[in-house]
Amino acid sequence: MDTEKIIANLKKRGFEAVFAQTKAEAVEAALAFMPKGSSVSWGGSVSVEESGLLARVKNGDYKLIDRDSAKSPEEKAELMRKAFFADFFLTSFNAVSEDGVLFNIDGNGNRVAAITFGPKEVIALVGINKIVPTEADLENRALKVAAPKNAQRLKLTNEHDICATFVKTRISRTKGRIKIILVGEELGY
Repeated sequence: MDTEKIIANLKKRGFEAVFAQTKAEAVEAALAFMPKGSSVSWGGSVSVEESGLLARVKNGDYKLIDRDSAKSPEEKAELMRKAFFADFFLTSFNAVSEDGVLFNIDGNGNRVAAITFGPKEVIALVGINKIVPTEADLENRALKVAAPKNAQRLKLTNEHDICATFVKTRISRTKGRIKIILVGEELGY
């Protein structure tokens, strides 16, 4: 897999993109994008948690919008809405094609909504395991690999419950708003 070509293709589509060989390097790259004191939120991303980025952000000098701190479903929904006003939104993608197209499925829609519009900047950690050859392969990987694992993680009886909303992002009209850190290790689902 030619990671330099993937990075170049992402940049051609208006995404800021960098390669990190390891999860640890990816975390440092993400933190370098976020000045101390910035407001930060995140979606339900195994990649963000598994990499150690979430722990670093929670222990750092950031203004957190943490939906998991909610004491009621209403408060959780309100925090998910407030995430749209964050300086940074942390996430991943279910699949990225070698030519630079991004793909996500989502149960509630808050994650894909934040990616497409809202927070000032989006930082996505994408493990090498999420790269697929072509745009035509994106949905298949999301449905056959990511959805079943996420449904199991969330204890859903039907993996299709996680597949309420599909978003394919082919270009960023706000150049550099979406920052993709391609990680040379497997990360997330």
